[in-house]
Amino acid sequence: MQVFWHRRDLRVHDNRGLATAAESGDVAPVFVFDDEVLAYASDRRVAFLREALDALRDAYRERGSDLLVRRGDPSAVIPDVAHEFDADAVHWNADYSGLAQERDEAVADALSRDGVETHQYHDAVLHEPGTIRTNAGDPYQVFTYFWKKWRDREKADPFDPPAAAALADVTGDALPDAAALGFDDPDIDLPAAGHAPARERLDDFCESDVYRYADARDYPAAGATSRTSQDLKYGTLGPREAYARTEAAMADAAGEDERESVEEFRAQLAWREFYAQVLYFTPEVVASNYNEYENPIEWRNDASEISAWKAGETGYPIVDAGMRQLRDEGYVHNRVRMIVASFLTKDLLADWRIGYAHYREHLVDHDTANDNGGWQWAASTGTDAQPYFRIFNPQTQGEKYDPDAEYVREHVPELADVPAEKIHDWSDLDPAERDELAPDYPAPVVDHGERREDAIAMFEAARGDE
Repeated sequence: MQVFWHRRDLRVHDNRGLATAAESGDVAPVFVFDDEVLAYASDRRVAFLREALDALRDAYRERGSDLLVRRGDPSAVIPDVAHEFDADAVHWNADYSGLAQERDEAVADALSRDGVETHQYHDAVLHEPGTIRTNAGDPYQVFTYFWKKWRDREKADPFDPPAAAALADVTGDALPDAAALGFDDPDIDLPAAGHAPARERLDDFCESDVYRYADARDYPAAGATSRTSQDLKYGTLGPREAYARTEAAMADAAGEDERESVEEFRAQLAWREFYAQVLYFTPEVVASNYNEYENPIEWRNDASEISAWKAGETGYPIVDAGMRQLRDEGYVHNRVRMIVASFLTKDLLADWRIGYAHYREHLVDHDTANDNGGWQWAASTGTDAQPYFRIFNPQTQGEKYDPDAEYVREHVPELADVPAEKIHDWSDLDPAERDELAPDYPAPVVDHGERREDAIAMFEAARGDE
């Protein structure tokens, strides 16, 4: 008997560890609700997780098996499962946070004491951390150089799902409901979870929008994104399967522009792996600056300004649209994520960790490596970060990437009838005109020009330039 322990790989398709375990046959799959992990979870993400587990359980039942579901400390639960089924070995796919690495080491040690073999695989990435390094042998700190090597490496083919005969005849338990796990039902409609809807989203994207991705990806109203971020995070979609689908799109591309657009989407897959590698080698970045300054950064952290940012009431339309999309959908367009992160850290002078924690609470697709990397990029504290003196102007960002204010009007109904040019000029309008155009929408909470100078001074003081 083999035990396969699911974590962030909630699929039977293109699952390296599961496929390898199935070569020995008689595999009993298990998922463990780990209270230490649940401590960092949210209502929305737990709801999506449960739906993904429902879909995974159905996939096993279709094959004459089932998903075992347990709760507790994996270093105690997994050895108990191995003992219950008299397993010779336990298999799982690696995760890369510090918490995950410590957990997996504890589980491996416990199983070893019981004489049970352990096998760990790199499944969540196409190239495991540490295999793409500088010529000096160090992990890359600059994405561009990482990407050049990543794109030229041969990619493995997707793994086949296990045959029914390779799975154990087991009967699983019912999934605990949200309340039993300590959470409420989600306050938003979630995207459909599971391999089938994930693959449908990817196919729909690769049939058309991927060919305009390079030109349209930065425009939130354009809709030219795959919307598979939550699928890659929970592993309802495998990375080899995703890459193979881009190969098919590349083969169908009608010219160099379309091929370059497919390549631009592939670069986003590489970004995920770049940040996974950063997290793997420096797990402390979850709570600490990747690049420390000579002096501490004296964040302002004004409670009322932060509250306005969270509520989407800053008086900067593109920022507020992004924060309301987060609230209403559990998702934010990537360009807008950069805009709102820059606004929090550079206009409100608030610690990036405040934004990271808020996103962790509200994003359905929250990914520790990806989100941490993005926030530290915006805050000028991370690897390959935005230079501290290069600060997004929310007004010009809105003009450039939402020129007709379609995205703003969709998420900020108070501005639905305001002309686009007035929306973009909102911070420059006099109070009387703002009150006439949209009396229920707030005035800007800060002056961008003044705060830009304050931000530069704050970072120069941290650098020791004063």
